Amino acid sequence: RPPHRHLRRPLRAGKLAAREEICLAYVTGRHRALIEDAISEFNLPTPDFAIADVGASIYQVGTDDWQPWNQWERHIAPDWRGMRAADLAGLLRGFAELQAQEHEKQAPFKLSYYVALDVDFRTLIARMQEHLQHEGIRANLIWSIDELAHIGLLDVLPESAGKLHAIRFMMERQHFSLQNTLFAGDSGNDLDVLLSDIPAVLVANADPEIKSRVAATGPEALYIATGEYLGMNGNYSAGILEGVAHFWPEAAAWLQETES
Repeated sequence: RPPHRHLRRPLRAGKLAAREEICLAYVTGRHRALIEDAISEFNLPTPDFAIADVGASIYQVGTDDWQPWNQWERHIAPDWRGMRAADLAGLLRGFAELQAQEHEKQAPFKLSYYVALDVDFRTLIARMQEHLQHEGIRANLIWSIDELAHIGLLDVLPESAGKLHAIRFMMERQHFSLQNTLFAGDSGNDLDVLLSDIPAVLVANADPEIKSRVAATGPEALYIATGEYLGMNGNYSAGILEGVAHFWPEAAAWLQETES
């Protein structure tokens, strides 16, 4: 396939995001600095919102300003009884399987660990939940895998936090309905959204285990990108654009406009 076809994906995505009908939110496990780095490195559109830290933080994004949504922190904070991630780390010191991630990957309401892939993560999570509940802590434990580094990733959030909860919170505050919301994902920490009633697209280059999980469940609101829409392969932003055209036929006309 000619290289210029691949180069046009960001152009199409950028033109779509620039339309006044579109509100763009990045939903990611990354912290703010890494999101900003990715926007710069890959020439991504500046979002209107960013749900960061696997859903532990929400920002409203301006031209030169990222404004934290303090209302979100107030919403999730009671689950940890006034504690922050550093406090919670002390409660989990007895779990030898946990290796704390780097300082910059932690957040006030996100405690992140590396876990070896030979560890039974389901048993580990059950033990951690039991221990935290005994301490009066309501937590959401999210497992995913860094395929490139061959390591497990375990995030500890307030029970009310996470990508799905944060998206629903933002939808409610911004008055977005299910009909005008679309999520795109590819990894384990996207699974709760992909299996929900929120319209979603699983891009073609998604984690194979995630493809198997969603295939077994078959959620009605999920579209799996197949590739070849507008000559693209369904990976990354190409899969997102394919999902946009699937759920919003009127947007397909906007995408066709970028061809002219």
